[in-house]
Amino acid sequence: MIKLHNGGAYLLNGMEIVDDSPEAAQAIAAKTGCSVTKEEAAQQTMAYGILKDHNTSSDMKKLKIRFDKLTSHDITYVGIIQTARASGLEKFPMPYVLTNCHNSLCAVGGTINEDDHMFGLTCAKKYGGVFVPPHQAVIHQFAREMLAGGGKMILGSDSHTRYGALGTMAIGEGGPELVKQLLNKTYDINMPGVVGVYMTGKPIPGVGPQDVALAIIGEVFANGYVNNKVMEFVGPGVENLSVDFRIGVDVMTTETTCLSSIWKTDDAVKEFYEIHYRPEDYKELNPGNVAYYDGMIEIDLSTIRPMIAMPFHPSNTYTIEELNANLMDILDDCEKKALVSLDGAVDFTLKDKVHNGKLYVEQGIIAGCAGGGFENICDAADILKGSSIGPDEFTLSVYPASTPIYMELVKNGAVATLMECGAIVKTAFCGPCFGAGDTPANNGLSIRHSTRNFPNREGSKLQSGQIASVALMDARSIAATAANKGYLTAATDFDVNYTKPKYFFDKRIYDNRVFDSKGVADPSVEIKFGPNIKDWPAMEALTDNLVLKVVSEIHDPVTTTDELIPSGETSSYRSNPLGLAEFALSRKDPAYVGRAKAVQKAEKARVEGKAPEEGFEEIAPVLAAIRAAYPEVSNENTGIGSTIFAVKPGDGSAREQAASCQKVLGGWANIANEYATKRYRSNLINWGMLPFLIDTGDLPFKNGDYLFIPAIRQAILDKASQVKAYVVGENGLSEFTLRLGDLTDDEREIILKGCLINYYRD
Repeated sequence: MIKLHNGGAYLLNGMEIVDDSPEAAQAIAAKTGCSVTKEEAAQQTMAYGILKDHNTSSDMKKLKIRFDKLTSHDITYVGIIQTARASGLEKFPMPYVLTNCHNSLCAVGGTINEDDHMFGLTCAKKYGGVFVPPHQAVIHQFAREMLAGGGKMILGSDSHTRYGALGTMAIGEGGPELVKQLLNKTYDINMPGVVGVYMTGKPIPGVGPQDVALAIIGEVFANGYVNNKVMEFVGPGVENLSVDFRIGVDVMTTETTCLSSIWKTDDAVKEFYEIHYRPEDYKELNPGNVAYYDGMIEIDLSTIRPMIAMPFHPSNTYTIEELNANLMDILDDCEKKALVSLDGAVDFTLKDKVHNGKLYVEQGIIAGCAGGGFENICDAADILKGSSIGPDEFTLSVYPASTPIYMELVKNGAVATLMECGAIVKTAFCGPCFGAGDTPANNGLSIRHSTRNFPNREGSKLQSGQIASVALMDARSIAATAANKGYLTAATDFDVNYTKPKYFFDKRIYDNRVFDSKGVADPSVEIKFGPNIKDWPAMEALTDNLVLKVVSEIHDPVTTTDELIPSGETSSYRSNPLGLAEFALSRKDPAYVGRAKAVQKAEKARVEGKAPEEGFEEIAPVLAAIRAAYPEVSNENTGIGSTIFAVKPGDGSAREQAASCQKVLGGWANIANEYATKRYRSNLINWGMLPFLIDTGDLPFKNGDYLFIPAIRQAILDKASQVKAYVVGENGLSEFTLRLGDLTDDEREIILKGCLINYYRD
């Protein structure tokens, strides 16, 4: 049972919920003997206390956060460090961990990936960081084992930066936000709302953390209940969960679109830190006696059943029992949703997976920051003990999240059990989560205990007629399906003796391989640059006026960052801004790059002092029509670029390249009804792009139209909330309105300068 409260709620002594109402204050006073205001009670959440400790401003409504530690992986750290170097970086001012868990397949793209790793190692030496070699650990498992601390805050350049179960508020953001921290600047946000997640009961055997997580996501994603808020896990049910179980739920909070998460801590968390030789990093966390939450989610853990998120989103959830009972109806619904997600680019069906009334899948994956935990894999091994996955299409791959976990699974026999049944056990690698490993066959269906199942994320190329599908499940039900040779099966259908072996952390594994500068920089170290590592191209400051061509129009309900810049094989080009930009929107709108580059020629000509039409003849009548109404428009004061429209862009990854690729192709703005996540909107701003909003309804423009936005620079300077814009047509200019949303003073200055690099350089 999951219940969402309408409006806010108070939590008394961590155990009793009182809904916000005119009578609430009186009821609370009667129960507790004290009187508190809503504002005072809101300051009693764990989240408020941690944010207050890290806020450098005097205003708790306008936060300026300095984090304790930073972490990145090898898809993001090259761009971050290159940006910081261009902005004056001399030393990492705080612990910064560079992990290598995404571009680990070093044969892909020639020497490119290993060149990036050498760049990272030499930067860790030069600037005083930590370098975790490939296959040692996925980014978030290393952070749990070696970085997290009670009451601390960590910023990571990966969307699943979540360590709330260990008492650490962690946030996943685009690379430019880490650059700000490296340059001793702050993370500026309005005080977020805090939503309580009140847990009671205890999960039944066979139910795992992914089941609980998917149940929550299914309830809160579409309605935006926790969007850009902090989820705070409380209630008596928390202590009925192991720390591994809590971690498995916590990492998936990213898929709710919340900002961050925090959990109350107890002796189990204290033991986690002791096991990892860091007892000093434990801190007991609890909300105050009377804490106010902006919303409340109640979960009776005993009612959760094995879940599955069908393609193509983690919120497309059903219980496995419900799916099996209504199989053809649900598959029919998936096909209807696919028509929207895939734009009819390929013929899609899962009905051919139904064999004798049962759903057959070709692949199972247990991996990464969500699935690769010790307890998940031990439970999966217990289910599979003595069975066989069979010699047919179905395959099973297991990726422990770190080498210390792998070592302990070897010692306790779990690896032997898995390999004996036919599974393949691999090293720590995030590839299955973003389409760089274990890609299914065309028309294949994979069940995965990983984080996402967006279209294209598992390696499909719609433009080549390729499509594969991912459904998210818990490791236990994946193991049960494997034991049933690929026929979808809930773990609760098996009577299993879960052995629950104790975990022993072998610290020597990291001591022997991880480079740790201990915060000491060595300026004499020469950074190693591979031939694919390129500097960012020059970017112009915002001009007085803008002419924008709409070069893509997307009407999907949500557009993911993977659709804006595909993951998978493109990751080898993440250190080459122009090379990577060639892939922008390639799986969603293959014509986008050509259209953007064509109009960019006009801007390049303008910057060189030529007439824009010398670069792009098509622009000539557009400029003539604009100058007829605005004669003051000139080549010197009016920039020319491109924009895209999407209903709700930015769900998913924190990768800044979703925005930077548009920028290096001449993008000046996005236009949206709303932005799916704060991190994508921040990425746009940090790359000097205007995050325009437009009211829902019929658009005043269409793909291919030119838009004129006069006096945009002055509007930013004046802190205007909306601006006048025009569609440039054959009959002149047709007016409409764009909104800018809230912008901080620093964000306005970044946009005016043209990007974060220019802002710091100036």
